[in-house]
Amino acid sequence: MKKKKFRFQWGAFLMLFIYGGLFFALFIRIFSIQATGEVNGQQLEARAAALYEREAVLTAERGKILDRNGNIIAEDTLSYRLIAVVNPKATENPEDPRHVEDPQKTAEVLAKYIQMDEADIYKQLTKKIQGENGELKQPYQVEFGTAGRSISHEIKTAIEKEKLPGIVFTSDTKRYYPNGPFASHLIGFALKEQQEDNTFQTIGKMGLELFYNDELTGKNGSMQYKSDVFGYLLPNSEKMVQPAQNGSDIQLTVDKTVQNFLEESMTEVYDEYNPESMVAIVANPKTGEILAMTQRPTFDPENRIGLEDWMNAATQKIMEPGSTMKTFTLAAAIETGHWHPNVKYPSGSYTLLDRTIRDHNYVGWGKITYLEGFQRSSNTAMANILEEMGNDTFIDYLKKFGFGEVTGIDLPGEVTGKLKTDWPIDYVTTTYGQGSTVTPIQLIQAMTAIANDGQMMQPYVIDKIIDSEGNIVKESKPVVKGNPVTKETAQQVRDVLASTVTSEAGTAKRFAIEGYEVAGKTGTAYIANSDGSGQYLTGHQNDYLYSFLGMAPANDPQLIMYVSVKQPKLEGLETGSEPVSKVFTSVMENSLKYLNIDPTDVADVELKPIENYVGQDVTKVANNLTNAGLKPILVGEGGKIVDQYPKGNMQLTIGSHVFLKTEGKITIPDFNNWSLRNLLVYKTLSGLEIEIVGEGYVESQSVSANTVVNNSSPIVVKLKTPEETFIPPKETETEETVFVQD
Repeated sequence: MKKKKFRFQWGAFLMLFIYGGLFFALFIRIFSIQATGEVNGQQLEARAAALYEREAVLTAERGKILDRNGNIIAEDTLSYRLIAVVNPKATENPEDPRHVEDPQKTAEVLAKYIQMDEADIYKQLTKKIQGENGELKQPYQVEFGTAGRSISHEIKTAIEKEKLPGIVFTSDTKRYYPNGPFASHLIGFALKEQQEDNTFQTIGKMGLELFYNDELTGKNGSMQYKSDVFGYLLPNSEKMVQPAQNGSDIQLTVDKTVQNFLEESMTEVYDEYNPESMVAIVANPKTGEILAMTQRPTFDPENRIGLEDWMNAATQKIMEPGSTMKTFTLAAAIETGHWHPNVKYPSGSYTLLDRTIRDHNYVGWGKITYLEGFQRSSNTAMANILEEMGNDTFIDYLKKFGFGEVTGIDLPGEVTGKLKTDWPIDYVTTTYGQGSTVTPIQLIQAMTAIANDGQMMQPYVIDKIIDSEGNIVKESKPVVKGNPVTKETAQQVRDVLASTVTSEAGTAKRFAIEGYEVAGKTGTAYIANSDGSGQYLTGHQNDYLYSFLGMAPANDPQLIMYVSVKQPKLEGLETGSEPVSKVFTSVMENSLKYLNIDPTDVADVELKPIENYVGQDVTKVANNLTNAGLKPILVGEGGKIVDQYPKGNMQLTIGSHVFLKTEGKITIPDFNNWSLRNLLVYKTLSGLEIEIVGEGYVESQSVSANTVVNNSSPIVVKLKTPEETFIPPKETETEETVFVQD
């Protein structure tokens, strides 16, 4: 047998050596990774998280700004963000391009719709970014900063009709002001701004939006989840959600209806007389609540068109008030026993040392009583009263009325004005509102003492702040700032102020309102020359600040109002009181009627008590309320009462509605002539989907009275404005010209 010779296979040995070495190296590598958990100095766990874990931002909504009845003044609303896909890789089918093919044409078209220059749009569409290796490359998509955000649905639709390849939109939010120019210098505005981390956030830039930006701003949430490389949620993976915390809502004391009265009237007068500026405030003297506040010129917070002056003239600008200040000179004189209405004095001029002051007609009216002097707005009457009262006493009372210091209203940047007392003549001129300076809000605060039987109320505009959970985090209460005069003095001042409207000699006859007794004081103030010379503008009736500070009803004022018109363009025999009275009488009359304020003796209205009726039988309670002169409104089928409005233990005027909620089906009542406030109460208690159209009082309803409805039944209720409800069509009439200027 032949023995087989062994042959060494170098090729096989080499292959064994190579693959054995590779296997050994791989084994060492696996062992090392298992031991250290690192690859190339990076933690595997971190790399896996980066690959599979995703985080989505849950955007928080900015808080709403509401009026006292819950009507929207400012809120976040749906808008769109403009995005341009610029990378050709986005296009799979050349016949259906998904990226921007023609940057020049795209820039030209987009420039018609967004606030960005065509050249800047083109630059953005063609820009390059730096890659990982330092090379410049084309991004997948680009955006256009602030100009490409807050796109309205109308603009989005218009751009889409242009059929621009690569132009897409994503949902976004924007700050929305549905009422246009509406208390704009009070509310302010907010804009989206790019932050350091390249995110966008809505930031308050002016007014309440700025002052309460922290409260209004929410906190974004997040959603973390595991996905595959394509972004799809992996099976059985858990989502970790951190909910967004929306900003707090701010409810104001402002009444949307009263504010609308004021805005409309101010615009009409501004357009007719083209003045340099106007300011107006409406307030509740019992509480200090500001019901309306505006100025001219104004602007639309939606687009900032018309924004020239960023300051709120009611709180941030000082002025010499003119004869409206005589109200408080009179109050000080009555309180200190230096008011002698039937004593006569020589009108026309008054000399102190080397200075002579004169009445507005320069010659006076001869020897007249102090009461007639006040009615005629005589400067010399005030000077003679001051001489008897004394300078220090006078200034002390003005300080008690809050002049010379801030009111403390919950608005930013309030200024004080100054009581000028450098020279003896300064005290005299201050009695009739020249020299010393005040703000409109100081006049309102001081007037609350006259209207509120001597009790001076601090003005405020924030009713409450409500967080995203519905908790009230701040609630304002009326604050008494002092009692500068007694009840008796306040009543006497109101009587004298009312006589300026009713007396034949009165300067305020234009401010009378049919059915209501008005009390107030006109003002005509010199305007300091802007050249810093210390001189006043003179020589023309247009060069004055005309104003009125009044209240109604005079016996028990429910509203006070200040209006000023600076340098109106008057023609012929027109007087400065004309543009002022057009604002005051219109707004005051409409507001009094809208608020259901009795034109007669408000103070003596008969009141009926109610109590907590929850748990009681609705039939028995309704009968008792009806017998007491109240109007029970049943919300439900009957049986036991589960809720009511108003809540118990309070007094209501005869004829007031009392809402009683029970279980079961709801029968629709007759809403005819219901106020918006009562309709909102019914909507809340019933839970019905009631669509309210318009303002004021109910004119019609889509579902007839006595119809049984369920929660899904659509109900549309239309209201008429108070102007349509209360004011008859104007008839042609001849107006008597009053040749009086105070």
